[in-house]
Amino acid sequence: MKPGFLLARLDRMPMVKAVAPFAAGILIADCFTLPLWFLAGAFLLCGTLALLLRSPLCTLAMLLTAGFAASQLRDTTRAVPYGVHTTYELAVEGIPADLGRYTAAEATAVAWRDPSKGTWHAAGDRIMLYADSLTALFPGERIRCRGSVRPFRGGAESYRRLMARRGFAGTLHLSERTLLERLPERNTGLHLQAAQRIGRLRIPGDAGAICRAMTAGDRSGITPELRTTWSRSGLSHLLAVSGLHTGIVFALVNLVLWWLPLLRRGHLVRNLLAAACIWLYVAAAGFPPSAVRAAVMCTMLQFALASASEYVALNALAAAGFGMLLWNPAWLGDISFQLSFIAVAAIVAWGVPLCRRLHTRWRALNLLTDALAVSLAASLATAPLVSHTFGIVPVAGLLVNPAAILLGSVVVLGGALWMLLPAAWLAPGFECVLSGAAGLLDTLARTAASLPGGYAEYTLGGGATAAVYLVFLLATAAAWSAEPKKSVHLPA
Repeated sequence: MKPGFLLARLDRMPMVKAVAPFAAGILIADCFTLPLWFLAGAFLLCGTLALLLRSPLCTLAMLLTAGFAASQLRDTTRAVPYGVHTTYELAVEGIPADLGRYTAAEATAVAWRDPSKGTWHAAGDRIMLYADSLTALFPGERIRCRGSVRPFRGGAESYRRLMARRGFAGTLHLSERTLLERLPERNTGLHLQAAQRIGRLRIPGDAGAICRAMTAGDRSGITPELRTTWSRSGLSHLLAVSGLHTGIVFALVNLVLWWLPLLRRGHLVRNLLAAACIWLYVAAAGFPPSAVRAAVMCTMLQFALASASEYVALNALAAAGFGMLLWNPAWLGDISFQLSFIAVAAIVAWGVPLCRRLHTRWRALNLLTDALAVSLAASLATAPLVSHTFGIVPVAGLLVNPAAILLGSVVVLGGALWMLLPAAWLAPGFECVLSGAAGLLDTLARTAASLPGGYAEYTLGGGATAAVYLVFLLATAAAWSAEPKKSVHLPA
């Protein structure tokens, strides 16, 4: 092993070296607060010294300061008061989820009324709105109600921190007695329109809920029992639109547009259309962080193909992470963001090399080994974080993931095509295919969850989780430091 090989590999991935200190600055900002004038001065000083002296240490300090400043600038002040019983005007965001005894929905507090002066104040804070079973909530509607916004209570401390990082100010409970007025609905966004199109298919029960969740990001039909079962089977990642789903759409779009390069400048048109379709799908799913990350990577790959330039997957992944954290530093503490990046990094660093080593002359066998290697790399890499966050180690998921991904691809492809072509005469065919694939997927998840030893309830501590990922990082660095094998071709 030689450190030179590791440094040479890292030189091809400058964004990997940039995102690490930037993320460290965001983490430090959670513990300390510094004046913005001091951060601006430190950033300019470090940047100037980095340019003049070409110092890696000054560049590191500049990126660290940038992450620190980005986190503090993004930290907005709460506008709604806590514990004040008054009148609020709310806008329901996303799709409300029926949880049995109550309905939960994300909402924005547009304005609140000062009870002492009678004046209205603009707000804009996101809250979690909980309505009893007698009060219906509709996507995109505006309501006027009485109540009080309270901070998140109960549950794990990690959940409260997660909701704060996602920008939620607190909770508000709603009932028929406190609901004062329903105002005209706003124009529904692309996400709601996509969910409505999927809802036109008459797919009953859990299969319909699975289809809506996997294709349009509509998790309103996912019951607690279904969520628990899929979590124990290790397939819960399929219920949220993520990088896997975006990658499937990416492959479908390029397959459909394969003929465009036959025309003059057709390859440019194909790449532009493919990138536009990917972002359109992510918008229809509601811009989940993992899908945004995948869309950035797919866009970079698409334009690398258009310019015939080299595409380094880990560098693209780091560039996507850097851009997303620059836009919203709070995503660093989001569990979906963490799981998505860890899974993709493991696939690129370990899964792909393992696939190359296992390749044979038989294509069918290669497809099977590739699926197993990729699934194994992603599952092992995310298992410590899943155990730490959810207290479950899905052992059976290591075995059933390849088959689940195959069935999931059918659901995602069918759903994407239906959202693109929602013709009534095609509905029976889509219903048959999607219902069958989603039903088999649900059966597979329930079977894996019911197997003896299929999952283990174990919570890994924070220090142990960090130690495991440190070992993974050191093992990756050691593998990259190994001297590549030389191949010598004898003359014929």
